Amino acid sequence: MAEHVNELGQTIGFPLPGWRRPPHPPREAMTGRFCRLEPLDPAAHAEDLFRANALDADARHWTYLPYGPFADLAAYRAWINATCLGPDPLFFAIIDPDAGRAVGVASWLRIKPANGSIEVGHLRFSSLLQRRPAATEAMYLMMRRAFELGYRRYEWKCDALNAPSRAAALRLGLSYEGIFRQHMVIKQRSRDTAWFAATDGEWPALDAAFRRWLDPINFDADGRQRIRLSALTGPLLARRE
Repeated sequence: MAEHVNELGQTIGFPLPGWRRPPHPPREAMTGRFCRLEPLDPAAHAEDLFRANALDADARHWTYLPYGPFADLAAYRAWINATCLGPDPLFFAIIDPDAGRAVGVASWLRIKPANGSIEVGHLRFSSLLQRRPAATEAMYLMMRRAFELGYRRYEWKCDALNAPSRAAALRLGLSYEGIFRQHMVIKQRSRDTAWFAATDGEWPALDAAFRRWLDPINFDADGRQRIRLSALTGPLLARRE
């Protein structure tokens, strides 16, 4: 990156001529080939999500989240009503269009239009969604919407001990940026937080990688991928762990 110097001879960040702060993301559905994202609605989605989450019998997918598991549907619905209906975090239900039911949730959070930064998080993918093309497409749809709105930086943060989440961030093309030590207290445990991000300058190449991976020709008759997404996004990472 070229170096920029002010009139005092100090090195400064590169200029942003004409840059305008993006709008807050709209509470609107996003539709792809494998999934649809709908603004989370407890009346429409809570029961489907609770049942899907219950398939995770040992509750291991709640370990690194600051909430859950929930004892019953009433408790889960109450949490949605208290936590998930505001503008930040902005929650979406991930819908399996063939089954017509919600199978996971995701949100944007720490939305900072003044800086052009936005984070994806609160990911809770049930076993009906994990390791399926719909899971990847849901993340692509959210990233694409953010950059189309004009955001400059797309963040992913997770417990530094959450190896699957760290691997997922890299697979999706978000570069590793380091560890915030003793960053949070979660469920009476100390949490170090790993940071990942993609920038608007990286987005065109990432968008092309996602489009290539999601193209129907990338899947054989049994739905198996021909090219791994990591093979497409890996060369684009600014930094691995």
